[in-house]
Amino acid sequence: MPNTVLKKKFVKRQLLRYQSAITGLFPVMSDDKKVASVRDSVYCAAAIWSLFQAYRRIDDDRGKSYELGQSAVKCMRGILACWIRQADLIECFKKHQCNKFALHSKFNLENGDVVHSGEGYPHLQIDAVSLYLIYLVQMTTSGLQIIYTKDEVAFVQNLVYYIERAYRTPDYAMWERGSSYNDNTPEIHASSIGMAKSALESINGCNLFGDKGASWSVIYVDIDAHNRNRSIFETLLPRESSSKAVDSALISTVSYPGFATHEDVLVSYTKANIVKKLKGRYGFKRFKRDGYKCVLEDKKRKFYNVGETKDFENIENEWPLYFLYMIIDGVFKNLPHQVEEYKTLLKDVMTIDSFGGLSSHYIFYIILLIIEFNTWKSINS
Repeated sequence: MPNTVLKKKFVKRQLLRYQSAITGLFPVMSDDKKVASVRDSVYCAAAIWSLFQAYRRIDDDRGKSYELGQSAVKCMRGILACWIRQADLIECFKKHQCNKFALHSKFNLENGDVVHSGEGYPHLQIDAVSLYLIYLVQMTTSGLQIIYTKDEVAFVQNLVYYIERAYRTPDYAMWERGSSYNDNTPEIHASSIGMAKSALESINGCNLFGDKGASWSVIYVDIDAHNRNRSIFETLLPRESSSKAVDSALISTVSYPGFATHEDVLVSYTKANIVKKLKGRYGFKRFKRDGYKCVLEDKKRKFYNVGETKDFENIENEWPLYFLYMIIDGVFKNLPHQVEEYKTLLKDVMTIDSFGGLSSHYIFYIILLIIEFNTWKSINS
């Protein structure tokens, strides 16, 4: 059976069957029937789009590439529809950069309604909005039509305004916890600034209507804002924030999918710092003294007490997800030894499901698809 056919079956089994038929979003976990995550949905759409790109090279794909492409479009438009309903928040956010006026990062899976109030959940995650814009540009450039009307173009321009001040906007970042003390305190994160910088670079001058667009469907970026984000991001590296000297979130910022800095020395130093301090046998720790899902963490409390993070030192959970990120990084940087090293490490923590596919708890299956696509692309380029 051709490899692309196997991957199509894999995508249907692991992703498409969980996509909401109404909103196009994906659940946080496969057994979740209520809550959809923006970040997870974007990554799922990215995996489907990656396979769509591969199928386009096949002469007779029997409609498979179209189905995959439109599934990705449906997801991206689903997120857009949820956010457009919160357009008033962006106007408030321009004046007051705080969590109360942040675009939501979680929505109802079936109807796109709000599931957490503005102040009751750490929605302020600039990296999630930036990630959406990065893939919006890539998918549009590949020929998919995601943006339909002038109003939607104007809204995307507003999303650009939303992330332009990332360099001075404390947020909750990728882990949705803010500072490492988990006391509901947002802070300036290098990972969020880096993703915003990448998004601004990618979308500047992009025509959201593709080759059918006009001058008014082009998105523009404040160059000064981009330069400030770049300068502060590269100044912060290899540090993540004031409370986190090192954080695995930076891997996805300096490497796939952000590629936020062109300074090779800075990239190498940041990755080496993360590998040295956070790499373990079963994966990477998120950051030092991270209590998430730790055996000592009190599941009944949302926030930690003062000084409680000391209890989690040296017993932090390790996440195999970042082995996958390092494999992708090795593919992009043409580092076969790194690819083989992390493939070997990954095999020790992966299991085979009932269909003969790889599986692991808390691993995004989409990364496996993206690895396959990027490997195939590098071989055929």
